[in-house]
Amino acid sequence: MKKVLLFAAFAAFAMTSVNAQDEDSSGFAKSDIYMTGTVGFNSSTTSYSTSGIDDDETSSTTFSPAVGYMISDNIALEVGLDYTSAEGYDDVAMADSETTITAFQVGARWFMNPSDKFSLSVGAGLGFGSGTTTFTGSTVELEASGLTFTVAPAVNYWMSDSWGLFANIAAFEYSSVESSNNQTSDTSDTTSTGLNIDLSNINFGMVYKF
Repeated sequence: MKKVLLFAAFAAFAMTSVNAQDEDSSGFAKSDIYMTGTVGFNSSTTSYSTSGIDDDETSSTTFSPAVGYMISDNIALEVGLDYTSAEGYDDVAMADSETTITAFQVGARWFMNPSDKFSLSVGAGLGFGSGTTTFTGSTVELEASGLTFTVAPAVNYWMSDSWGLFANIAAFEYSSVESSNNQTSDTSDTTSTGLNIDLSNINFGMVYKF
């Protein structure tokens, strides 16, 4: 709910500035180099009515930097890194768990009106990542690796010549993930495709143009 309200405030603030743009408006142009970054934190708690069972709490932190280069007035190539660290309780292993995930992204982004303070864009990219989950008091280790393809719209608002805000919305994603257990020969393959229009999954961040 908080992300929905933040997105509404972001959109309202950006739209009110569109009519106030002048010739000195910031924005992107061919040969510009920029850097973006988001930091996200999520937590959840599951409570049980049965006496004697503790609440399950999970939390995760994600850091996602990226660099882009404008190959034309409207198109940019981007490379990025996603790092996620999560802690929680695993009901199957009945132990606390720690998970780390690292993913690399490459893609392109098309800007509808890159020279304006308020800009709309659509990005598409491929990502490859791997992760490990360990459990307290156990030598069991789960490993996973996968490939993703994502198409996502975004909105940018420039606060100055070099600094801006952006909101990136995960819209369509295809993923293929292979998992394994270090103490068994079992492996699993999971393929998923989804169209995500849930505003609670918006990612906010900063953009800096060199």
